[in-house]
Amino acid sequence: MSQSLQVLYPVEKNSTFDFTYYGSAHMEIVGKTIGRHIERSLITRGLASGLDSGAGYHAVATITFSDKTAMDAALADIGPAVADIANFYSGTPQMLIGEVIG
Repeated sequence: MSQSLQVLYPVEKNSTFDFTYYGSAHMEIVGKTIGRHIERSLITRGLASGLDSGAGYHAVATITFSDKTAMDAALADIGPAVADIANFYSGTPQMLIGEVIG
């Protein structure tokens, strides 16, 4: 069964997020460190949390892996990508590991 890793970057008081750096330099690091394990990835830029409110998240990265073995291998290699987060986001990211059910 496919596994997923989601990294959520919440909007916090005075938090900043550099989308230019994220889309180029950071994603290059992700590709080099765990790209061989990734089945699919999706990056969502937050626009709104509801119909008339601001976004609760700057961005959400969703990465899927073919199975738990592939995800575990990626997590073992992910250190450089995690260390790079401070270069584009000033808050505290959240992480969700899950099983893809649909």
